[in-house]
Amino acid sequence: MKKHWDNPTEHAMPTHARVPAEMRIGGVRIAPATVLAPMAGVTDTVFRRFIKNASVFTSSAASDADASLGASLSAGVEQATTNQQSGCGLIMTEFTSADGLSRMRESKRKRYLTYYDDEHPISAQLFGSNPQTLADSARICQDSGFDIVDLNLGCPAKRVVACNGGSGLLRDLPLIATIFEAVRAAVTIPFTVKFRMGWNDDQIVCVELAKLAEKCGLNAVALHARTREDGYSGQARWEYIAQVKEAVGIPVIGNGDVRTPEDASALVEQTGCDAVMIGRAAPANPWIFRQIAQYTAEGRYDLPTEQDRYRMIRTYFEMLIGELASEEAADANVDQARQTREGVGKMKQFASWFTHGVPGGAALRKAIYEAKTGASVLGAVDGFFEARFSGISIDEAAEKAQAEEEVLASTAAYCD
Repeated sequence: MKKHWDNPTEHAMPTHARVPAEMRIGGVRIAPATVLAPMAGVTDTVFRRFIKNASVFTSSAASDADASLGASLSAGVEQATTNQQSGCGLIMTEFTSADGLSRMRESKRKRYLTYYDDEHPISAQLFGSNPQTLADSARICQDSGFDIVDLNLGCPAKRVVACNGGSGLLRDLPLIATIFEAVRAAVTIPFTVKFRMGWNDDQIVCVELAKLAEKCGLNAVALHARTREDGYSGQARWEYIAQVKEAVGIPVIGNGDVRTPEDASALVEQTGCDAVMIGRAAPANPWIFRQIAQYTAEGRYDLPTEQDRYRMIRTYFEMLIGELASEEAADANVDQARQTREGVGKMKQFASWFTHGVPGGAALRKAIYEAKTGASVLGAVDGFFEARFSGISIDEAAEKAQAEEEVLASTAAYCD
């Protein structure tokens, strides 16, 4: 996924619109009306819970300590949050292959469908092209306790499109209709679809597709206002979201180029959409949902400090290490060496997102990329920020922090 935007439009503060306080998808209440977009390789259970914690908003009427931007992170990942407290109303899983899910052993399915109680409401997103397989997989998601099941008709990746999945299906509306009917008949939980405008500018089908979804009993639609051919380039064309909203009576979720609270409000103002979905902006600015909630309540929002960014980076990495440890404890057959490589790889992947806007972030990214273990990654993070806060050299701070992490790790292993 492209991490940056092409000449992003700067929206002024809208005067007549804010992100709605809530919306309903079937019987599921989404409050506020903000959605974390499903992103492959990003929205696993660790990142989803991380966003939930980073998004908790307390109005200015509360104490300064509770209202501070970093309070939710420093409170720790165990803090329970509810939908009513969170600035992110709905979170979604990474898209999952329906074909793969239907063939997996139940034990392996858990890896793809893992979620925790504090993630509700949560939607499971599927992709595929076989109506019966998608129906069977939707039933698996329902039986696993998901609140909503969603069909991906938006992914532009060549590998997915080659299998007639994702946005590849936008060229075959009759098959989409068959899929809609099969999945709708298979589950009783709300069923939604996320799609793009069409395959290319000569094949714009978003209005027709939205009408088809409503006719087949889907409970909401989400439109990423680009074509498959656009990928993530150029500007999202919000006018098509407005056309879809005008064409159907079910909730419409707008998606594309929402980077700030001003963007979110402008999207609502220009399209009348019922909710705002945010993708790329969330890894770069995990506070985006919190900022939208604050902006909606107070007409202003706080920007993160360096201390907030330090807590944010460290909290995510600690959560990731903790999740890997939990998986190892639950399954004695886990390949620990492979899992360590995957965990460190995930940290390196997110380093480029999280260090966006951090002065001297290139040095931190370099240190993380060179790290071989979770402890050394945390040591690099601690060393970098300790150097910035105290004025000592980065190398000296990193050596000190890594030594402390290794001592803690060995002590924990001894205690176990």
